[in-house]
Amino acid sequence: MSLHQEAGLRPQCTANKQTDFKMAADSDPESEVFEITDFTTASEWERFVSKIEEVLNNWKLIGSTAKIPLEKGELTSGVWEEKSDEISFADYKFSITHHYLKQEALTDKEFKVESEEDALPEAMQDLLSMNNDFPPRAHCLVRWYGLREFVVISPAASSDAVISESKCNILLSSISIALGNTGCQVTLFVQIQQKSRRMYVGACEGPGVRTDFEMIHLRKVPNQYNHLSGLLDIFKSKIGCPLTPLPPISVAIRFTYVLQDWQQYSWPQQPPDFDALVGGEVGGLEFGKLPFGACEDPISELHLATTWPHLTEGIIVDNDVYSDLDALQAPQWSVRVRKADNPQCLLGDFLTEFFKLCRRKESTDELLGRSAFEDESKAENADISQALQKLTEPTAVHMPRLSTMSNMVHSARKRIHRHRRVEESPISNEVLNSILLFLFPDAVADAFNAKRSASRGSNIATFEEEGYSLYSQFKSAPSDSLTYKLALCLCMVNFYHGGMRGVAHLWQEFVLEMRYRLENNYLVPGLATGPPDLKCCLLHQKLQMLNCCIERKKARDDGRKQATENALGGSMERKASNSKGTPECSDNKEFVKENKGEPSQQKSWESWSDSEDEFFECLSDTEELKDSEMKEGTAKGEGKDGGKKETQKWRPEGRLHQHGKLTLLRTGDPLYIPVTQEPAPMTEDLLEEQSEVLAKLGTSAEGAHLRARMQSACLLSDMESFKAANPGCCLEDFVRWYSPRDYIEEEVTDEAGDKVIRKELSARMKIPGNMWVEAWETAKPIPARRQRRLFDDTREAEKVLHYLVGLKPADLTRHLLPCILHAALLKVKEEESIEDIPSVRKIIQHIITHASKLLRYSNPDIKKLEEIINQIIASEAIIARSRSLQAKFGIKKCEKEEEREELERFVSSLLEEPEVPVIGAGRGPTGSIIYKLFVNAQRLAESTEEAATLTPIEDESGKPVSSDEHRSSSGALSEFPPPTGREIILRTTVPRPAPYSKSLPQRMYCVMLKDDFRLAGAFSSDTSFF
Repeated sequence: MSLHQEAGLRPQCTANKQTDFKMAADSDPESEVFEITDFTTASEWERFVSKIEEVLNNWKLIGSTAKIPLEKGELTSGVWEEKSDEISFADYKFSITHHYLKQEALTDKEFKVESEEDALPEAMQDLLSMNNDFPPRAHCLVRWYGLREFVVISPAASSDAVISESKCNILLSSISIALGNTGCQVTLFVQIQQKSRRMYVGACEGPGVRTDFEMIHLRKVPNQYNHLSGLLDIFKSKIGCPLTPLPPISVAIRFTYVLQDWQQYSWPQQPPDFDALVGGEVGGLEFGKLPFGACEDPISELHLATTWPHLTEGIIVDNDVYSDLDALQAPQWSVRVRKADNPQCLLGDFLTEFFKLCRRKESTDELLGRSAFEDESKAENADISQALQKLTEPTAVHMPRLSTMSNMVHSARKRIHRHRRVEESPISNEVLNSILLFLFPDAVADAFNAKRSASRGSNIATFEEEGYSLYSQFKSAPSDSLTYKLALCLCMVNFYHGGMRGVAHLWQEFVLEMRYRLENNYLVPGLATGPPDLKCCLLHQKLQMLNCCIERKKARDDGRKQATENALGGSMERKASNSKGTPECSDNKEFVKENKGEPSQQKSWESWSDSEDEFFECLSDTEELKDSEMKEGTAKGEGKDGGKKETQKWRPEGRLHQHGKLTLLRTGDPLYIPVTQEPAPMTEDLLEEQSEVLAKLGTSAEGAHLRARMQSACLLSDMESFKAANPGCCLEDFVRWYSPRDYIEEEVTDEAGDKVIRKELSARMKIPGNMWVEAWETAKPIPARRQRRLFDDTREAEKVLHYLVGLKPADLTRHLLPCILHAALLKVKEEESIEDIPSVRKIIQHIITHASKLLRYSNPDIKKLEEIINQIIASEAIIARSRSLQAKFGIKKCEKEEEREELERFVSSLLEEPEVPVIGAGRGPTGSIIYKLFVNAQRLAESTEEAATLTPIEDESGKPVSSDEHRSSSGALSEFPPPTGREIILRTTVPRPAPYSKSLPQRMYCVMLKDDFRLAGAFSSDTSFF
């Protein structure tokens, strides 16, 4: 008799025409050809059984394999694995899957002892195990039967289903034959009905024993089985034990209560008000930090499970009239939380929206209209009426002073507003002023003097001092740099102030500000001095390159102005003294003549930009020139005429200072260190271009020679400066200063036996065709100030500005995404340090490792970047859940230190584990808080609007009252709401089917929900003595 018939229920199996098996070969009754049917040929059913046996053999599930007994909670904490294959019955495909708990097998000795003591299959032993009842996270068959290993055969297509009773019986017969033929002792299940109903039938066979797994699933709970008494009746009748009295039945019961109403504990965090901007103070606070936290409660439900693990049927009463099952008296409480699906979190929304810009293709011109840069240049080119006047009008060198923010960006604003009305701008003037003031703090007139050094980037404070050196790993930018701040501002603007058009608007203003600073020699703030830092992102390197250009241009313009003033002053003094003209004076006059015609500083970069023969002007060269003139004048006054001519020809120029005790080898004069040009700073894209050019020269001798000459431009410049500063020098003198290791001094013995010091160049300097020798021979004595510039700051600055103007918002986003990830991770790290969550620390470490490998390349994979963002979002959600649980359990309000620590451990465990036991059940401090949560929710659900304002269960002092105290004081029964779900497990060991049969395990699991009723029975019988 089946479980359906025993319960008096009609089996819910109907025919399904769409899933019909082909059980017989097609025959044509009209055929007249005589055929002989060969009954020895395997049928489709036999082939199907053979395929099942073949899979079981491949998976080595033949025979018995004893394993270590299950420990408590191992079905939840252990590692589950599975492997699948595909089989077919005619043209109907099935999927066969092996689910098993990864365990170590017993040794041969242990296996022999085990097989001698108990020959039952593992599945039958697991049916009686009480260590793993009600696992919180496991396969449904594991929860219903407590199995550690099983095989499931189900239709391969999700839409297919085995519904008709005949087909179910065929499948059951198939697995029974396969188990008998192979000797497999692993339970085989067949999924029937629609997959959403999770209906399974199966069998397990051992030597002389068999267990049938049956199931009932209804939409409503029958009244006669709505309690323990009715379930015991159906269990006893199904067993049909002939013994009197019946052996005791073990009972395990769990009631689950679900708390969904959090009205009495509103979510404390609200999204910040980003529209209330008040000048620069609020702007700095907002635009300098990323928001964090959930806008909604990330905890949707709290599930309380009250468990009675070990009962017998005579100890407890539960029928349709009375029940002893009081949740407050349950010996075990456990809690699990249900997390909200994708809660809205501020940081996650910011990152997601900013990341979406990477896939956009619009340019700034398409978003904002015609380019302000092109319109300005067209307007200037169109106005040629004053061209001659500009050429002939004398202008003094003008050094504009830095003023307020409005003056700072006036010219830039004028260009944009000329073609776009204010009300059409994506970003309002108030917000834009706050952003620009945050990005360029040196624009404030009062703070200019105090922050002037900060504009050079000398006092940039980064998180490296605090141990945060993520910018070098992420290839982003220092956390107090302009690039970092710009990324945060763009992220904020994208989310709150115009989206992609707002990003384009702010970027356009930023580029105009960069050009304004270049034209007026204002250094860009928030950037470290020196060449571009290759550990940072390319955009940061470009801004550093622009700062280098501004610094060089400013130094050159200041040097010209100072040289002009000094030369004019010296000329006036010499005229006043009526002294005769000397070669030095004529030189100075020529020098003054050269510098008199210098254009004003405002137009200096334009007049020099088209010339290839640009020369480096050293700032300290003026003082050195003045000193050298005085020395040469004294020497020429004392010497003869021939000496004057020679000295005039080899007059030293461009000296910085004397080099210690070194002297020139030929003349014995002191060796002077020359003023040299600094090597040209380069960004990583320029280095790549240079490497490609050098690689294209090939490996031929001519290509190698040309490559060496291209790489020795700086060496040639230094040699020319050295020759100009040290007349009469030789290559050995230069090597002694430039590369001391290539000048060897060693003590040797001469022919007379005396020890002398031999001085010579190293072996690599003596190689024929050495580039150093060639460069020395071609080098002329030219001081640095008269050489062609190694670094053309005018051209490089224009290249940088052209690069910035050409960036689309999507390109800009990809450049700044490492900075945003850097900032987001620092924010998560900061928030985690407050909560101390181990799982978040692991995620952070994984993000750092993954992102460091991914972001080192110029074009990282977009999908992998999205995975990193999802991990950051997950970390934010975990921290938000922790804060939500802390608020609900009132950890901060707890006065006792021990109780607070216990609650903190409990909340931390809820985040890490699927289910957490409550210490002391309903009598402990945690249980009292949980009791109060459910009682208040029940009161709110049942009371009227007036009663909903009642205070929660607290005494006069405000301290929560324990559940026992409340019950004793009120004298009433538990105010718990009715359970949402009830689970009952019945177990016993009885001989079946005859009194003389072997005693075998019997088990029935029952779950009762509001709209769901399920019985899952496992009934064993003796197949030898029946």
